[in-house]
Amino acid sequence: MTLKKIIITLLTITSMLFLAACGGEEPKPEETTETEQQNQEQTDSSDHGDMNMSGSGEVPEGLEKAENPTYEVGSQATVEKDHMEGMKGAQATIAGAYDTTVYTVSYTPTTGGEKVTDHKWVIHEELKDVSEQPLEPGEEATIQADHMEGMNGAQATIDSAKQTTVYMIDFELTTSGEKVTNHKWVTEDELSPPE
Repeated sequence: MTLKKIIITLLTITSMLFLAACGGEEPKPEETTETEQQNQEQTDSSDHGDMNMSGSGEVPEGLEKAENPTYEVGSQATVEKDHMEGMKGAQATIAGAYDTTVYTVSYTPTTGGEKVTDHKWVIHEELKDVSEQPLEPGEEATIQADHMEGMNGAQATIDSAKQTTVYMIDFELTTSGEKVTNHKWVTEDELSPPE
């Protein structure tokens, strides 16, 4: 073997070793799938995944019962909105009906994490140290409710406000059959007569 061939062979082997050392290992399909699942779980939890679906049934001080609600306490209604998976289409029993101002709010959870935007619903009586007058979009207030993890004590910005009847409801999730009691809040336009 000539010196020239030995040098070319050594350079070829060295180059191959160098390229092999620099090259990263391709992710396995299982790893990619697991990463995608983790990303999906994070997306779910930043929506309503941390929602406390059932409540104690206690209502904030000063909240007034509705005098003539469209859906009387004890009556049935169909839920038309999906605040959480399995809610839309559920048959609900009205556990409470109240007249108040409801807000969609944006806030950063006290537990950290991504900002929650346009959360439905927080009622006027769940805001700390506010006057009796409804707040306007853009105003800020501290939330005193724990509908979701990290909500209680969070500083919220009002996104929208409207005067309406809100309902506390009992229902079963259409996805799992899990019973949810004293869920707060559903507005009148999010319900329809029972099917």
